[in-house]
Amino acid sequence: MSTHIETVSSVGGGAKPGPAALLGQVVTLFERIPDSLIAFIGRFSIAAVFWKSGQTKIEGLAIDLVSGEFELGMPQLSDDALFLFRDEYRLPLIPPELAAPLAAFAEHLFPVLILIGLATRFASLALLVMTLTIQLFVYPDAYPTHGVWAAVLLYLMARGPGKASVDHWITRHCAPR
Repeated sequence: MSTHIETVSSVGGGAKPGPAALLGQVVTLFERIPDSLIAFIGRFSIAAVFWKSGQTKIEGLAIDLVSGEFELGMPQLSDDALFLFRDEYRLPLIPPELAAPLAAFAEHLFPVLILIGLATRFASLALLVMTLTIQLFVYPDAYPTHGVWAAVLLYLMARGPGKASVDHWITRHCAPR
């Protein structure tokens, strides 16, 4: 969708862009922002949110690309995570002894898939279901934060991961022609 606004002529004979034309030019520039850039920033950001949450649920493995923290070892569920699922989160239908390790696993697997852009739409769906679960059953007052997460995940589901992704490479090189 492109917006074009004609320039307004001044009395002096030369064409000067009026405020509406300048606004139209700025909007046209905004429309040129590549979807792949938006997707890449969205992928990195939403992956970081869930990865960092997953890191709080385990011990023995710490990887933070931004801060440079690396502790390689055998990850195991932390006692704090089990405590949170028993006493604070209290999900219906799923016992905390199952919910805690599943959440820790999901918060590590799906962010990695999203970050590299592999099965991005399905990994985004998984994290969207997790977001909705958190919103409905754990922190219902956190809708502003969860709304932003949902918007990013829905974008990735609808538009895909962009050109800088494994999904794009697979589509270009392995899809039947």
